[in-house]
Amino acid sequence: MERELGFEFVSVVEKAAIECARTMGLGDREGSDRAAVQAMRRDLGNIAMDGTIVIGEGERDEAPMLFIGEKLGRCNSGNVPVVDIAVDPLEGTNLCATGANNAITVLAASEQGGLLHAPDCYMEKIVVGPSSRGAVDINAPVKYNLKAIARRLDRGVDDLVVIVLDRPRHSELTKAIRQAGARIRLIGDGDLSAGIAAAVVGTGVHAVMGIGGAPEGVLTAAALRCLNGEIQAKLVIARPEQEKRLRDMGIDDLDRVYMTEDLAPGKNIIFAACGVTDGTLLKGVRFFGEGARTNTLILTGQTRKVRFIDTVHLERRPDLKVRFF
Repeated sequence: MERELGFEFVSVVEKAAIECARTMGLGDREGSDRAAVQAMRRDLGNIAMDGTIVIGEGERDEAPMLFIGEKLGRCNSGNVPVVDIAVDPLEGTNLCATGANNAITVLAASEQGGLLHAPDCYMEKIVVGPSSRGAVDINAPVKYNLKAIARRLDRGVDDLVVIVLDRPRHSELTKAIRQAGARIRLIGDGDLSAGIAAAVVGTGVHAVMGIGGAPEGVLTAAALRCLNGEIQAKLVIARPEQEKRLRDMGIDDLDRVYMTEDLAPGKNIIFAACGVTDGTLLKGVRFFGEGARTNTLILTGQTRKVRFIDTVHLERRPDLKVRFF
């Protein structure tokens, strides 16, 4: 599956990134998202696979493109891979619309059943890198977890940097982190890219804490399965109708702690992300006279490979000049 689809998925996130990067800074949040969705859907439909969207833009009656349960791919070419696909066509629509850092296009895939069909609700999360794997407990106090991370990294709590979404709901969390002595980096959007950064040495990020989207939690888990990081998560019920929906989906234990392998249990995971605007791990799309340049990350779980791909996309022009970078 990795050999057949890995670089196909790289092309999908690259083209989506280029399309929505053309809307960068225009202040059109919906236009940025629409550009990414349309590009991603078009290219996924041309891949030789039997694909099903398990995390996408919404249900059939709410979103016309990339809806949950939608079938994508060309299945008329004989024996093709059967895959579940999770997408965030543009993580950080506000970031792209305002020209801020860390907007990315994201896709994860696995064999059938390899990604949790996460409900569209909030999820409390804690994300750490490989060194702190097995040391934290989402049900423990913030101070306990920060001390555990510091011990694993052989440093003081005051050396730690924790990323938290800048939301009113996190006022108590930020207070607890500061009282423990750690530093906080507040972000407006993009807890998925933050989770990936926490699992990569050298980014200056040691943990991600707080409440974000459940679909983004599954995508983060897919990346962490390849990077040997850890996410622990609990569903957050904001409204009574959400509880009913969860129970209708067969989720009876609403207090369950989901581990990395629960969210992304697949054996053949592929994760691809492309920078739209400059970020901690990936550079954004850069346009020049002869085309565009993208910076992409692809992770493969089975072969344990991490690739950073720098690609120049040349336009089809008779007077094209190839420049040396």
